[in-house]
Amino acid sequence: MNQSQTNATQLNFRGYDTKGFFDELIDEHDKPRLGAELLLRKFEELPDEEILQRQQMAERSLFQMGITFNVYGDNQGVEKIFPFDLVPRIIASEEWNRLERGLKQRIRALNLFIDDIYHDQKIIKDKVVPEVMLKSAKSFREQCIGINPPAGIWCHITGTDLVRDKDGTIYVLEDNLRCPSGVSYVLQNRFIMKRSFPWLFDASNVRPVLDYPGRLFQLLEYLAPEGIESPTVAVLTPGVFNSAYYEHSFLAQQMGVELVEGRDLVIHDGYVCMRTTKGFQRVDVLYRRIDDDFIDPKAFREDSMLGVPGLMEAYRNGRIALANAPGTGIADDKVIYAYVEKLIKYYLNEDAIIPNVPTYVCYDDKEREYVLANLDKLVVKAANEAGGYGMLIGPHASEDERRKFADLIQENPRNYIAQPTLSLSRIPTIVEDKFEGRHVDLRPYILYGEDIFVLPGGLTRVALKKGSLVVNSSQGGGSKDTWVIGSSPQQSQSQQQS
Repeated sequence: MNQSQTNATQLNFRGYDTKGFFDELIDEHDKPRLGAELLLRKFEELPDEEILQRQQMAERSLFQMGITFNVYGDNQGVEKIFPFDLVPRIIASEEWNRLERGLKQRIRALNLFIDDIYHDQKIIKDKVVPEVMLKSAKSFREQCIGINPPAGIWCHITGTDLVRDKDGTIYVLEDNLRCPSGVSYVLQNRFIMKRSFPWLFDASNVRPVLDYPGRLFQLLEYLAPEGIESPTVAVLTPGVFNSAYYEHSFLAQQMGVELVEGRDLVIHDGYVCMRTTKGFQRVDVLYRRIDDDFIDPKAFREDSMLGVPGLMEAYRNGRIALANAPGTGIADDKVIYAYVEKLIKYYLNEDAIIPNVPTYVCYDDKEREYVLANLDKLVVKAANEAGGYGMLIGPHASEDERRKFADLIQENPRNYIAQPTLSLSRIPTIVEDKFEGRHVDLRPYILYGEDIFVLPGGLTRVALKKGSLVVNSSQGGGSKDTWVIGSSPQQSQSQQQS
């Protein structure tokens, strides 16, 4: 940054440490990255007291709006405010365009894979994915074999986690195709930032995200059974004790649709209906935020009290659409993840635009042997865990923890993969009264309906604990607004005229 600037206080970028990591806003020469010049200049012009005041106002707004999440097993209280940091992440339009192409490519291939797996299983017959990986996957649903979802689309709403290594390479860390959460924080973060820095938005030409609920509603309407001109859409939630209940209610409110629990629904004459004061009302599309196991006790877990008995039969008969389709979890099994680049080549005959993190499959004897010999250098993940659980970060683990994971891998090798420890990129974050670098990832959201839409930016999650690589909210992470910087207004006008 400008070394000639003087500032008696600590909230400036002079002396900010970028050594050893890729920083999303400031390069190794202490210069702003593409698209970040205006943001950093404006922040340095603001007095410390004003920056801290705006941070406090943002946190107060989150509290007043009730933007919370629930932490299971937390004895200090169930409901927590999701931490937010005022310094946004910036992505230049050129980089975003490549990521957008890569995400669309990936979701097309994953959708073709899911459809193949529940029909002809050609990819298994052609030995691109070992059959044992399918048969041993906890997320494979035999109940979905032969089902044909509307328009052949299984994965309607996806959250794909991206990370950047110290050399600047962006990788796909994992795919979330079951009930991906977090998009409500994207929308609320943007609302708060626009209120805090309206002039920066106008000057920076930040691409919008607040139209997401409208786009989601259009997608859900598109899935409705044929012949229904004005379909009834509802959001199916497990209830107030679910960790993402705030998001369920927020999205339902934003779309103008009903928020329902399983007990509010019943199968009547073969159709899914809501109980209302005026009798039964048919539901045509359910945006479900309940995992497969719990949506229908007749088809999956008999002890589920959250689902709707008979829902799968109505779905199979084409009398209701479900988003995401049951069975999509097979594509976000962390072992299947290791084969996604091959899936892209097999189904699309293309090379992956965004690569996977190099991955070792512990079921393979040679790869398992390498993993066990290098646990101090690797990150080990369980195939079906989420939220940062079921994971070992080898370099930060104790000898006892590594020994425990070695036993787990040997007991059930199919359940584990391992990856090199990436030096996740960092970004300036307000820590007390100064800027410090904190590690981040990025979760863009993809909607797959009549076409594929990628929400510009997505959720930047930040590991607020110093040195931590775990960004999940349940383990101390927070979030930032993500700005995709579009072309200048003059360029946009020129493009429209041309």
